[in-house]
Amino acid sequence: MSANTIKHIASPLARQTLLDGDLTRPVAGKRPIRLLPWVQVVKIGGRSIMDRGAEAILPIVEEIRKLLPEHRLLILTGAGVRARHLYGVGLDLGLPVGSLAPLAASEAGQNGHILASLLAEDGVSYVEHDTIASRLAIHLSAARAVVGSGFPPFHHHEFPGSRIPMHRADTGAFLVADALGAAGLTIVEDVDGVYDADPSGPGGDKATLIGETSAAELAKVEGPLPFDRALLDAMATARHIERVQIVNGRVPGRLTAALRGEHVGTIIHTGARA
Repeated sequence: MSANTIKHIASPLARQTLLDGDLTRPVAGKRPIRLLPWVQVVKIGGRSIMDRGAEAILPIVEEIRKLLPEHRLLILTGAGVRARHLYGVGLDLGLPVGSLAPLAASEAGQNGHILASLLAEDGVSYVEHDTIASRLAIHLSAARAVVGSGFPPFHHHEFPGSRIPMHRADTGAFLVADALGAAGLTIVEDVDGVYDADPSGPGGDKATLIGETSAAELAKVEGPLPFDRALLDAMATARHIERVQIVNGRVPGRLTAALRGEHVGTIIHTGARA
């Protein structure tokens, strides 16, 4: 083929390193398209809700059932105490963090199967990560909600900076919600939100609920948080989700109010801009 018949594709990234932020920013700095702007993502805590059994699960199931006519939901479940037992055994055996991550994720998936089974009569089913990534739209066209595991599928590629997987269900739910350009993310736990001190620790009776804050401010806080600390890092680079609300799923109506836009827990502002 002669030189004058070769087709050249003009690109600002041609012959440039993709590791140079100054070169890629003009091209990649634009806000991505929102894929599913009408879906609400709800993360259900494993230890805080699912481990408590019928007394905690059945009321939240009934509340979700009543919400189905109002919203289309992607419900993601976390892992609970069984994953903590798994971490203990795995660490004793010397398993690397990349091996612990998929094992813990399997328990989050089991919780998801339980929740989906309880909502099966409403057409809700459990789907795997690949379905959420590529076929979620058709499932939500057939049903008002689907359930999946909140753990991100890093698995054996989990970051080796910690012996316990850093990226768990809270972080996974946020990454999915932001990637989809979802309408919002609500994290359902067994506390009213984020406190300025551990409400279950020494002096917890003096802990004050933080009604509204930012991921940047929470990153400065030492001590336990009611969600994965890695979530704060994900929030810092958010493209779509501008805020996340933490609500108490043990209080009837809190999830409903949050999905309707009411302030009923702790609202955390991310790094995303309107």
